[in-house]
Amino acid sequence: MNLIEILKSWDTSLFLLINDHFSPFFDNFMYAVSEKLTWIPLYASVLYVIIKGWKKEAIWLILALILCVVFSDQISSGVLKGFVHRLRPSHAEDLKGLVHLVRNYSGGKYGFASSHAANAVGFAVLSSLIFKRKIYTYSISAWALITAYSRIYLGVHYPLDILGGAVVGTLAALICFWSIQKFRPEILRNVSVKLKKSVAIIPVIMLIMSFLVIIIYSIISSNLKN
Repeated sequence: MNLIEILKSWDTSLFLLINDHFSPFFDNFMYAVSEKLTWIPLYASVLYVIIKGWKKEAIWLILALILCVVFSDQISSGVLKGFVHRLRPSHAEDLKGLVHLVRNYSGGKYGFASSHAANAVGFAVLSSLIFKRKIYTYSISAWALITAYSRIYLGVHYPLDILGGAVVGTLAALICFWSIQKFRPEILRNVSVKLKKSVAIIPVIMLIMSFLVIIIYSIISSNLKN
């Protein structure tokens, strides 16, 4: 057995270990976390903070965030999935009957690398570098981690798919941040002056509120099924 086969074997074992621990509550919770529309309030709050703090200069930061997510998504889905051709666990013949799927959601055919992980990590890393606030960095990092984990829980990605997506997202974020430093360095000066703590905490509050809504929804939905 070569190194690649060993890694795949470990990856599959870890996937099955994670995916095998489920409950009605977390089925609803992880499904909601994985839905991109769930996080529109978070994205809107981040845009609000950028516009509030940077005024006319905000357009460059917003453009950087958009490009970061686009690059992350296209590289992970448009390039790597078509190049690597690694089947998702939800489509793997040798795992039939072993994978816990939620609401029959199985995703597309190929899984490496996870675009959800790439997009979430890219957004989290770049926005953290822009804001430079610890409470925001910790909060958005936890969000990206839970989002990435949800893909394994839902049975549509292996852990290595998530790791690959995280690497893609991180690189995209670093490249976009470097571009800001290179071509618009004045935007990143005196961030503490432009971005007051009271304003910077808005996305954190929105994130907490969104998770509370998801938790309440998950409790109600799981109880209704019981």
